[in-house]
Amino acid sequence: MKKLRVGFMGTPEFAVATLDAIRQAGHEVVCVVTTPDKPAGRGQQMHCSDVKRYALEHHLPVLQPEKLKDDSFVEDLRDYRADVFVVVAFRMLPRCVYAMPPLGTFNVHASLLPQYRGAAPIQRAIMNGETKTGVTTFLLDEHTDTGAILLQREVEITFSDNAGTLHDKLMTAGAEIAVETLRQLADNEVHPMPQPTVETLKPAPKIFKEDMHIRWDDTAENIYNHIRGLSPYPTAFALIGQRTSENDEPRPCVLKIFEVEITDIASTQKPGTITLNSDKKMLISTKSCEISVKILQIEGKKRMKTEDFLAGFRPDNYTHNLY
Repeated sequence: MKKLRVGFMGTPEFAVATLDAIRQAGHEVVCVVTTPDKPAGRGQQMHCSDVKRYALEHHLPVLQPEKLKDDSFVEDLRDYRADVFVVVAFRMLPRCVYAMPPLGTFNVHASLLPQYRGAAPIQRAIMNGETKTGVTTFLLDEHTDTGAILLQREVEITFSDNAGTLHDKLMTAGAEIAVETLRQLADNEVHPMPQPTVETLKPAPKIFKEDMHIRWDDTAENIYNHIRGLSPYPTAFALIGQRTSENDEPRPCVLKIFEVEITDIASTQKPGTITLNSDKKMLISTKSCEISVKILQIEGKKRMKTEDFLAGFRPDNYTHNLY
């Protein structure tokens, strides 16, 4: 197989696995493009992306443009004479960039396109109760996630998967399919196919705060999928009323919920009602069955198992329902 000169573009940990696999396959990574460093944390110290950290550890040239249409960046990128650009979890590229290399630019996307185009395909697939997803390599064009498909690979979503475990499965599959796509490009075996037309497209827009709020007047299964689709990050939450003294009006307090279990107990109370039973379980009423909370984090405290939380929980300090 011919070894290619690859320009890599990406930001998070998900992209690092692909970058590493490309290097391990023997291709020459001529440059790495990632986001500029930015302040983070309480001290607002400058932090770099996971991709930049990997690139520096392996002595790869790094470009961090503020604007992807900047003339100096485009010229610097052209000087690396890449055969192909590989993009994983990065910004939308202008035509002057994605059309630059002779073999084109392809993206590794964490879904089976055309379904789940957008920024949060992993979370949205689980939240919608899908039992399979996958990874797709496709050629970039002027629209978001619409280019011609190169390769696809299915990945199972089990009932116990959450966004974290599925992320890791797709990260590995994405790295493998990227290397195979490079091989086929190098050997002139690729046959790009337009994305199929389907009756119903399921989008994967960015997750906002309102998407994380649990609606207890839904079925237990839908709530279960919602919670695991957002776990461990950015995390589904509910609000509970908290009193600092007996005479105080309760104030809203955020309760993050990381893991739940569907019980076979039919709900008979208003959705969101909390029941604490004798074996240190917290049950929440839904539209159908009771849900047992397994791992949670109340505002101002650390994440913990429910039994540990209940050991120090004072029911009189809180309302008996979530909203």
